Amino acid sequence: MAIETLKKRADFLRIRGGARFATPSFVLETKPRGAAQEAAPTAPAGDAPRFGFTVTKKLGKAVDRNRIRRRLKAAVGLLAPSLAHRGHDYVLIARAQARDRAFTDVKKDLERAFLRVHHAPAASVKGRSA
Repeated sequence: MAIETLKKRADFLRIRGGARFATPSFVLETKPRGAAQEAAPTAPAGDAPRFGFTVTKKLGKAVDRNRIRRRLKAAVGLLAPSLAHRGHDYVLIARAQARDRAFTDVKKDLERAFLRVHHAPAASVKGRSA
């Protein structure tokens, strides 16, 4: 199954400020698609989850950045069908460990991140606001 990707900068910026979880390999951000997105003429058919990948030049030359992006896409391709929520957009912001970390650990990070962005623990939220 091919994953649907985000291409436009506006889509990446819209996700900022949504649910966020950091792992050693990447930071996962997500936000449900709003009514404005659905009304857009370029909106994809259906409400399948969409993914964006950000790998900055700080992480290396193009060869390294592309390898990181391929590894993250492969992990998403394996886990998204069962863990990603329909109607949500996700952005993975790569970190340096994504290049050399064992692929099984990257998958575990992604699984944990999916669970955390959709089911944030109530105790930690209450502890910060009190």
